Amino acid sequence: MGQRRPWEVDDGLWQRIEPLLPRVERRFRHPGRKRLDDRKALCGIMFVLYAAIPRQFLPQELGYGSGMTCRRRLRDWTEAGVWAGTTSPS
Repeated sequence: MGQRRPWEVDDGLWQRIEPLLPRVERRFRHPGRKRLDDRKALCGIMFVLYAAIPRQFLPQELGYGSGMTCRRRLRDWTEAGVWAGTTSPS
């Protein structure tokens, strides 16, 4: 069994984060492209931070969406106050 990569969000952490994220309903008429899964977007954000690369260089092969998608998702979550209630561990 392989070791988990540092930027991949494990199930325990995801169970804590998921309820904090805003739900976005897909439009019924003209739904457009299916939205990238929030967990994948978070893994993409974590990969960019872990690798210390510009978001434009996020490899598409990882399946975490584009760097711009991850950037928009981070912006939306920040505006929704997702990170405002978090505290650092003591």
